[in-house]
Amino acid sequence: MEQVFTYTACRQLSQMFVAMIFFHVSEYILAASIHGKTNVTLKSLLISKNYLVAMIFSLLEYFVEIILFPGLKEHWWVSNSGLAMVIIGEIIRKMAIITAGRSFTHLIRTHPSEHHQLVTNGIYRVVRHPGYCGFFIWSVGTQIMLCNPISTIAFALVVWRFFEQRIPYEEFYLRQFFGSQYEEYGRWVPSGVPFVK
Repeated sequence: MEQVFTYTACRQLSQMFVAMIFFHVSEYILAASIHGKTNVTLKSLLISKNYLVAMIFSLLEYFVEIILFPGLKEHWWVSNSGLAMVIIGEIIRKMAIITAGRSFTHLIRTHPSEHHQLVTNGIYRVVRHPGYCGFFIWSVGTQIMLCNPISTIAFALVVWRFFEQRIPYEEFYLRQFFGSQYEEYGRWVPSGVPFVK
């Protein structure tokens, strides 16, 4: 048991739990402060069954590998790169939420709202979907931080696939709401998720 709870394991796992708690609590607090507490549900914590399964799998991988291949977890430069990705992803996502304000929601709008406007300033000047970009970087970064090779690849593929399907669906409605203004914006600003136009 001593072998499992080494300094490295305690450091990596504590960073993981702090990253997860900060991400979800700050999502909820921002949503409540922007949209009002009565308009926010627990869905604003962004915790789904699939998300929990993925996180549990990543922890299982971590413990199996630290027992069978403890040296795999000792690559500090890899772990620190993952930590940097977590911080960068968090900053990008929170900048997206704060910049968009009431136009940012966790659920895709399928009907126009009086508060919904096309946001093209701040981080949106550089990336069309900075919330997705930030989450992609954050989620893959959590697994690199844990030095989890299987979960790193799995998270990258699954999260990418999710956004590869979600972005066109969301942009269909954005084109409906904003017409040629969104078309022009989409032509010049990348989505922020690799290989997703």
